[in-house]
Amino acid sequence: MASHKILLTEDEMPRQWYNILADIKMNPPLGPDGNPVSPDQLAPVFPMNLIEQEVSQERWIDIPQEVMDIYTLWRPSPLVRATRLEKALGTPARIYFKNEGVSPAGSHKPNTAVPQAYYNKEFGIKKITTETGAGQWGSALSFACAQFGLQCTVYMVRISFDQKPYRKSMMGVWGGKCIASPSTLTKAGRDALERDPNTPGSLGIAISEAVEAAVSDETGETRYSLGSVLNHVMLHQTVIGLEAKKQLEKVGEYPDIVIGCAGGGSNFAGLAFPFAQDKINGKQLEIYPVEPAACPTLTKAPFVYDHGDVAGYTPLLPMHSLGHAFVPAPIHAGGLRYHGMAPTVSQLVDEGLMDAKSVNQLDCYEAGLIFARSEGHIPAPETTHAIAQVIKEANKAKEEGKEKVILFNWSGHGALDLGAYEKYLAGELHNFELTDAEMNEAMEIFKNYPKPEHLKSR
Repeated sequence: MASHKILLTEDEMPRQWYNILADIKMNPPLGPDGNPVSPDQLAPVFPMNLIEQEVSQERWIDIPQEVMDIYTLWRPSPLVRATRLEKALGTPARIYFKNEGVSPAGSHKPNTAVPQAYYNKEFGIKKITTETGAGQWGSALSFACAQFGLQCTVYMVRISFDQKPYRKSMMGVWGGKCIASPSTLTKAGRDALERDPNTPGSLGIAISEAVEAAVSDETGETRYSLGSVLNHVMLHQTVIGLEAKKQLEKVGEYPDIVIGCAGGGSNFAGLAFPFAQDKINGKQLEIYPVEPAACPTLTKAPFVYDHGDVAGYTPLLPMHSLGHAFVPAPIHAGGLRYHGMAPTVSQLVDEGLMDAKSVNQLDCYEAGLIFARSEGHIPAPETTHAIAQVIKEANKAKEEGKEKVILFNWSGHGALDLGAYEKYLAGELHNFELTDAEMNEAMEIFKNYPKPEHLKSR
């Protein structure tokens, strides 16, 4: 019988993360004065050991043994041949997915939550603040902080706080404190509520609240932690793609297409960056980040300098952005409702090394049902974006009669998202798509902002 799962032993786990900054050219983050940000300027927000990773140009960075020990609670994760999905679609394509839903938090997020908690602990930090969209990151960081005896406070986007109450429960089980954002606890939250008392919230608002809470702690014992966007986060996630490479080698395969859903970029980058390194060095393959049509950061928004948060506490980052004041529609894929995209992912899209796609909410849920009814696993709403694109590519391979190899990241399970599936099955969900008028209004914010250079890495 052919193997359904391709497994690695713990001895075969990657011992280093891959740093794509060694292989691409990047515009620097800028401070309020328009000059590049120095590491010292980030010190009130992040511990210096993580700042050093953020700016490192080293291609390979060792994974600390303490992190490896916790990784082995769920890593290496399985690479699965989706034969039942292939049969359901009648496609000649061979479809593989990296199952990151096997982690304690049920998603890819602990891959960076654990090292971030470790480095904060090593630096002497006692408390961490963060934001979360759908709750996967907040859950993962609460879990990671419990492993190292740190306090964790999570500002969760209001619409997801209401839609996904059991994410809050997960955080509480691991000792995390979850607060609906915008809240009245911070100036950024109060300002957001003053502008719109009924706002569904956004990751940009929640980031502002979490950063403010961290830097306002006069004891110096608190730092902020981000679950996506920044370079060190992308770095930690590359264990996904590095494992996938080894697993595919075991069965003599290499992908023609690599796919991941994209909100801030972390799960997508985790799978894609080790393959992007191959593409930079001449390998022929397609790499697709897939985002919601309701929040089309890569597919419609310009490549600009913008803040990562609403209040403008963060440096100006070179990224595709809808504007830091943008509040996305209340789609159920809360983890993808972010106005910007990781600078590294943005750079690779800007260079043409990756081709961004967007899908609407109803197509995503239909794809989720096809996957669940064939492969059994119920995917998170975020993950269904990748699956929807996989199905498109598999159907295209069928039309062309080509045996393509498609690899995608199954970024998390949907066991806590059943309320959204219930609404879909009842016909209560709708598509949201950004209009040209809304886009034009969002772009007004960039009139006086500096423009990043269009660099080329090859």
